[in-house]
Amino acid sequence: MPGNKYNSSPLTPRTRLERLLRERELRKNRSFLQNEGEPDFFASESFLNASESWGPIDEEEFAGTRSSTDNGERLEGRCKQRLLVVANRLPVSAVRRGEDSWQLEISVGGLVSALLGVREFEARWIGWAGVNVPDEIGQKALTKALAEKRCIPVFLDEETVHQYYNGYCNNMLWPLFHYLGLPQEDRLATTRSFQSQFDAYKRANQMFAKVVNNIYEEGDVVWCHDYHLMFLPQCLKEYNNNMKVGWFLHTPFPSSEIHRTLPSRTELLRSVLAADLVGFHTYDYARHFVSACTRILGLEGTPEGVEDQGRLTRVAAFPIGIDSDRFVRALELPQVQDHINELKERFAGRKVMLGVDRLDMIKGIPQKILAFEKFLEENPSWRDKVVLIQIAVPTRTDVPEYQKLTSQVHEIVGRINGRYGTLTTVPIHHLDRSLDFHALCALYAITDVALVTSLRDGMNLVSYEFVACQGSKKGVLILSEFAGAAQSLGAGAILVNPWNITEVASSIGYALNMPADEREKRHLHNFMHVTTHTSQEWAATFVSELNDTIVEAQIRTRQVPPSLPIKGAVDSYLQSNNRLLILGFNATLTAPVDFLGRRGGQIREMEPKLHPDLKEPLKRLCDDPMTTVVVLSGSDRNVLDDNFGEYNMWLAAENGMFLRLTTGEWMTTMPENLNMDWVDSVKHVFEYFTERTPRSHFEVRETSLVWNYKYADLEFGRLQARDILQHLWSGPISNASVDVVQGGRSVEVRAVGVTKGAAIDRILGEIVRHKGLKTPIDYVLCIGHFLQKVMKIFIHFLSQSFLSNHLLDQEQMQQII
Repeated sequence: MPGNKYNSSPLTPRTRLERLLRERELRKNRSFLQNEGEPDFFASESFLNASESWGPIDEEEFAGTRSSTDNGERLEGRCKQRLLVVANRLPVSAVRRGEDSWQLEISVGGLVSALLGVREFEARWIGWAGVNVPDEIGQKALTKALAEKRCIPVFLDEETVHQYYNGYCNNMLWPLFHYLGLPQEDRLATTRSFQSQFDAYKRANQMFAKVVNNIYEEGDVVWCHDYHLMFLPQCLKEYNNNMKVGWFLHTPFPSSEIHRTLPSRTELLRSVLAADLVGFHTYDYARHFVSACTRILGLEGTPEGVEDQGRLTRVAAFPIGIDSDRFVRALELPQVQDHINELKERFAGRKVMLGVDRLDMIKGIPQKILAFEKFLEENPSWRDKVVLIQIAVPTRTDVPEYQKLTSQVHEIVGRINGRYGTLTTVPIHHLDRSLDFHALCALYAITDVALVTSLRDGMNLVSYEFVACQGSKKGVLILSEFAGAAQSLGAGAILVNPWNITEVASSIGYALNMPADEREKRHLHNFMHVTTHTSQEWAATFVSELNDTIVEAQIRTRQVPPSLPIKGAVDSYLQSNNRLLILGFNATLTAPVDFLGRRGGQIREMEPKLHPDLKEPLKRLCDDPMTTVVVLSGSDRNVLDDNFGEYNMWLAAENGMFLRLTTGEWMTTMPENLNMDWVDSVKHVFEYFTERTPRSHFEVRETSLVWNYKYADLEFGRLQARDILQHLWSGPISNASVDVVQGGRSVEVRAVGVTKGAAIDRILGEIVRHKGLKTPIDYVLCIGHFLQKVMKIFIHFLSQSFLSNHLLDQEQMQQII
C-alpha cells in the first residue's frame, strides 16, 4: 500500500545524505547477518597465531582493508565489489627458502592489526614484499605464493627502494609531514640528490600503477594509502580516467606554510587531487590540505573539497579505529588471564603507568620520562607507590638520529632509577623490544594510567587499544593534544601539551588521584567511541563515501551544460550568410592565469591582454564581410582600445555602457537618469580595504567600481570581501540604486541596470542601424565567462532582440539557445 508522509521513505534517495544514510543501514544489516564462518582477508586464521609479536601500533607503516559495495542494494551472497588496496608494503613479509620457495609471515603494523577483522569485500592487496627479487623464477614463485593470500607484489630493485623509500619518503616527506622540517645542517648534503630521489619516487609510483592497471576490472575501487604513494592517483587516472580512486593519508598533513617548503609541492598536490576522494584522520589535516591547494595552487576550496576547472575532489576526515572486539575477547583467554594474574602479583601495592611507543622522535618518550621524574620529585609520597612501564620498540636502528635518541632515553631512565630506585624496586621499567599480543593485552588490562605524549602523531591507536582493554579497571588516559586520537578521545582523556613538562607532571598526579566515579564516566565515553568507530566501520565508510562521490560527480556532470559541438558549429558557420559573434574578453580572449607559474601570487599583468595566439584568427574573422564581431567586456574603454584598436569590430566597454565601432567614436548607451552620487563613498571604502589587503587593487570606471583581490592571499581576501559587503550594505549604498556583484575574486558596485544582459538590446540595435541589415542574422555564437545569473539575462535580451526585429522565429531562437 502507498505510504503517507509519516511512514513512507523514497525508493530512490534524492540527496547525497539520504544515499549515505541508506548505505549505513544496509551495512549494519549485512554485518548482523554476516556468516561468521566466512574466511577473512588472510584466508586462514593460522596466518595470525598466538606467537605473533606485537609492539606499538604504527598506523603509518602499512595500510589496507576491504570496503563497501558499489550499490547499497546488493544483497548478501551476491557478487561483492572488489577493493584494490594499494600500500607501500604488503601485509606479509617474504623470506626466501630456495630458488622457487618462499615463506610468508604477517608483518607487524598498526593498520594490519586494525584491519584483520574486515571481511565484507573481495579485497586484493598490492604492494612491495620487502625483498629484492631480481630473477624471474623467484618473482613467479613469490607471485604464486602471495596469490594464495590475495596479495599482488610490486617488484622494486634495491636502488629504487633506496632512493624512493629511504630517500624521498623517509628523508623528505615523513619529517616534513611531522613538522620536523626538511634536512638541515649535517643532513643538508642529502638534498643535493633530491631530484634523483624524487625521480625514483615517481618511477616507483608508476610501477605500482602498472601493477594495478594489469589486474583492474571495471567497477573496482582502488584505495591508495599514505605518503609513499602521493603520485599514484594521477598515474592511475592516466591509465583509465574512469577508475574509482581514493587516497588516504595516515600521517598528519602539515599547514600550508610547512608544505610549501617542499620543492615538489605542486606536483604532489596536483597528483593527489587526481583522486576522487582524499581522506585524513582528522578535520585539521583535511583543512590543512585544502588550504595548501588554495594557497599554493590557487584553486578554490569548498566545504566539500577542492575545485579545479569544474572538477571537484572531495576531501573529508575519516578517523580510523581498531578491531575492538578482538581485544575484548582476548581478555577472556586463559593465557591472557595468567599474564594478568602474574602482573598483578608483580606490581601489588603500586599504581601502574604505561607507555607503548615506537622509539621515534615524534613519540615524545624523553618528554614523558622527564615529566614522570618531575612528578616523583614533587610528590615524595608516591615514589614507592607508582611504577612506569615503558615499552619502546626499536626502529630504524641504522639511522644516527635514532641511535642518539636511544642513548638519550637510556641515560634519562638510568638517572631516574639511580636517584629514586631501591634494592627491591625501580620507578621505571624500560623495555627495548615488542611484546606478543597476549602479554600486551594483559599489560593494558592492569594499567591504571596510560601515558601517550606524542609530539606529532597521525592517530595513535595505542590509546584505542588501552581503552578497549579497560572494561574492569577503568583506567585514565593521558593523551597528547598533538596526537590525532585527541580529536576522538579528547573528551574522556586528560589532554596535555607534552612540551610542558610541568603540566604533564601535574596531570599524572591528577590521574592517580582521580575519584572512581569520574574515572568511570571518562572511560565510558571513550569506550563507546572505540567500540563503535571500529576499523571495519572506518573502511566501509570510506569506500561508501568514495562510491557516492562517483555518483555525485555523475549527477553534477549531467547538470553542466554540454560542451559546444565544434564540428556542428563550424559546419553551421560555413553554411550561414550573416553571422554574429559576441565574445567576452577577460578569461575568454586573454591568456590564462597560470597559478603554477606564480610564486606566492606574483603580479604578472595588472591589465588583461589579448592572447597572442588569437590575434591572427581574430583578424581573419573581423575582415570577413559576412561576420560581425562584438567584444563585450566589463573592462573600461582604454583597455579595449589598447587590445582591439586595429581590428574591424564592435567594442562594448563597462558591460555595454559604452559602444563603438573601432573605426568610429565611443557612444554611450547609459540611461539619462542614471544616478552616480554613490561613487565617492564607495571609493573611500575600496581605498580603505585596498590599504589593509596586501596585493589587492581597485578600478574606478565611469559606471562602476571594482575591488579585485586575485593576487592577494585568497582566504584573507575572501574575509575582506565579506567585510566590504557588510560595510557597504550597512552604510554607503544602503539607499542607493546600485547592484553589488561578487565575482570569484572581486567585488563590483555598479548602477542598477548596468549589465551585459540589459545592454545587449541597445548594442544589437546600433549594429542593425549601422549595417542596415538586409539579410537576417542566421548564425549567432556567444562565448564568454559570465556568472550564471548574468548569462540568463543575456540570453533573455538576446532572444527578445531577435524576435522584436523579426530576424528569427521562436523555434529558431530556441535552437540557438
